[in-house]
Amino acid sequence: MRILLTGGAGSLGANVIDYMLPRDGVEFLVVDNFATGHKGSLPEGHDRLKVVEGSIADAELVDRCFDEFEPTHVIHSAASYKDPDDWTEDAMTNVIGSINVANASKRVGVKRLVNFQTALTFGRPETVPIPNDAPSRPFTSYGVSKTAGEQVMLGSGVNTVTLRLANVTGPRLAIGPIPTFYTRLKAGKSCFCSETVRDFMHMDDFISIMDRALQPEGPQGVFNVSTGEGKSIKDVFDQVVAYLDVELSEDVPIVPVGDDDVAAVVLDPSETERAFDWKATVSFEETIRRMLAWYDEHGVTAIYSHVRAPSAADNK
Repeated sequence: MRILLTGGAGSLGANVIDYMLPRDGVEFLVVDNFATGHKGSLPEGHDRLKVVEGSIADAELVDRCFDEFEPTHVIHSAASYKDPDDWTEDAMTNVIGSINVANASKRVGVKRLVNFQTALTFGRPETVPIPNDAPSRPFTSYGVSKTAGEQVMLGSGVNTVTLRLANVTGPRLAIGPIPTFYTRLKAGKSCFCSETVRDFMHMDDFISIMDRALQPEGPQGVFNVSTGEGKSIKDVFDQVVAYLDVELSEDVPIVPVGDDDVAAVVLDPSETERAFDWKATVSFEETIRRMLAWYDEHGVTAIYSHVRAPSAADNK
């Protein structure tokens, strides 16, 4: 199995490498521009792992990587989300980059293409949990561009499965409320919680579906990957406070949902559970505890978000 992995230095990609590289016969080529991923996340000196620094928006670079490596499988994990106002950068990576990867995959005869998709493709859903066949209604730069890229993959003629992911939590996580609360509370700084609900899934449960997703004979199309259980951001905050044993002088502020955010994003995984004979098993409490224990040992390298911070007026 020769896997070309875009965005391999991110949390999801690096954990896939950690899990699969020890297997005999598995080789990786990682393409990453390290805009949000970190070189230190990748093992060094491994003869079955090659790393190419560059952007998937560079068609010449993508074609060269595919031609030289001749992948049997592709995992498309690369995504631009660092600046919610940078529609151009998001479009270059998430749309043009996806076109380049899809075209190259088709040209060299890739057996299976696994695409990672954001749950924000659903926009503001009509029902929660969000069913697998709910319409895509994205409205942010990240959501719109990722949805366009997903459609490119699905229409490419390549054997494709796209996984619409919950908030996957595990080693190297550098986005969202968990690393934010951990670093700020440890530093004695104030926090706020948005009035939102999300589903949080442990990396072990995500990794467990990857073996199934990579199989060429596996289901094609779009699938929700989630616990199906919604938790408020305040629930996350409370878990971090308890873990750090922090004494709060006042209640944490709860701020309204921003214009670029969604009140509740909880995915219904029932169709995925049936199609892949898979189910998330790690509890919310254990998921948060394991993440915080990892930060205790390794620290937090950086924190990114695809939504804007609330203004002072929002906090009143």
